[in-house]
Amino acid sequence: MSTASAYLTVRGIDIDVLYKDIKNLHIGVYPPLGRVRVAAPLRLNDDQVRLAVIQRLPWIKKQREQFKSVPRQTEREMVTGESHYVWGIRRRIKVVERPGRAHFEPYGDRLILYVPAGTSPDKRREYLDKWYRGQLRHALPPLIAMWEEKLGVTVARWSVRCMKTKWGSCNRETGHIWLNVELAKKHPDCLEYIVVHEMMHYFERGHGAKFTNLMDTHLSDWRSRRDQLNGSPLATEDWVSP
Repeated sequence: MSTASAYLTVRGIDIDVLYKDIKNLHIGVYPPLGRVRVAAPLRLNDDQVRLAVIQRLPWIKKQREQFKSVPRQTEREMVTGESHYVWGIRRRIKVVERPGRAHFEPYGDRLILYVPAGTSPDKRREYLDKWYRGQLRHALPPLIAMWEEKLGVTVARWSVRCMKTKWGSCNRETGHIWLNVELAKKHPDCLEYIVVHEMMHYFERGHGAKFTNLMDTHLSDWRSRRDQLNGSPLATEDWVSP
């Protein structure tokens, strides 16, 4: 079957389009982030697909809101026996209560939390969030520097923040790139994909054929990295017995 793909943005919503030898256009919205995918007949072009998406925007937005309203995970208690992902690897937390500064230390397949006795679950979660942010702030400078050299551009500023529906974003006017703190839980290949994706917006605002060609040229396996990243919810911790 003959196929072709495109990557569009419609009213701020990213759209994956697959042109196939079919009769009718189909629109789907998928968890966990509300990714919109369109299967379109080969006879249609990007503008016609864009119009079809616009006509279905109320339904699309309703589906995306439903995904956002579903809890991504149970509240984490931050006790020995829980597992959390670090760079794509599941590590079980071991809590060690002792006086002094609270901090995390990876050790084998464990993530050890040293914390004063009586520290609340909320405070422990806050420590974990800060630790994840530190992981990203350590990993990002050399990664961004490498791609600045490859692409011949300079990232004016980058930040890490919690984002509910996106892995990253870019302001072309200011050159500011934001990265989702959840990326510290994913495989490093996923972080690189998002960094490259956002840096490509320095060259192309939208997600059309030009953007796709740029991604194909500079990161040929970006589709598999994207699928790996979007194949699991924003938060993927599981409970395991100690």
